Amino acid sequence: MLKLLCVFGAVLGFLGVAAGSFGAHGLKDLLEANGHAADWETAVRYCLFHAVVLIAIGSLANGSENAGLTTLFLTDIRILGAIVPIGGVLLLIGWATLAVAIYRLRF
Repeated sequence: MLKLLCVFGAVLGFLGVAAGSFGAHGLKDLLEANGHAADWETAVRYCLFHAVVLIAIGSLANGSENAGLTTLFLTDIRILGAIVPIGGVLLLIGWATLAVAIYRLRF
């Protein structure tokens, strides 16, 4: 059960990053036109918070000790926006890798 919590957390993290990216790029115009951009952002944030919580619960209950975008906002250097998609892809790869690694663990 604890393993499943961690796997679900990693999958939820992956989905949160994917949904955030899709909302920021693929659905941006639609969400803004309907006045739901902030709602989408809140839903993605909740998804990511819950991902972290599920992984923490699974890790802590098991006794485990393995428990570019910000720079753009803080500095307003627009060229940094060009590297944000790379970070998003790396986050997706990271969440997927975490899900596979946790699934392979024996606990």
